[in-house]
Amino acid sequence: MASIHNDIPLPAPAHEVWDAVRDFGALHQRLVPGFVTACTRDGDARIVTFANGSVAREVLIDCDDARQRLVYAINNERLRHYSASVQVIAEGEARCRLVWIIDMLPNELAPYVQGQTKEAVIAMHKAFPPSAA
Repeated sequence: MASIHNDIPLPAPAHEVWDAVRDFGALHQRLVPGFVTACTRDGDARIVTFANGSVAREVLIDCDDARQRLVYAINNERLRHYSASVQVIAEGEARCRLVWIIDMLPNELAPYVQGQTKEAVIAMHKAFPPSAA
């Protein structure tokens, strides 16, 4: 099973980043605008349209406010297994880290998914730019 780890430093307070992560239906507006172009809710799932035109149905598994950790899964014809966790960890008052871990099958799709996560990280940095203070 492929495992993709992203440890992303962000120049924003953890509570602000967590608020965007936990807003499950606003991915395209708050966390990765531009990388995700549309997101609609369907019960416990969100239908996500990416900038490259691909669409995924992501099912919310858990949203833990105490740990600032969200887990979602994808199950479709291309992916036999896809489970992802996103956790926000404070690093002082004004900075945090977002730890995004994806476990997936088939392994052959890992390079594509890793490339997509790199694009998502760029969008996250645009969503949470350094403050001018």
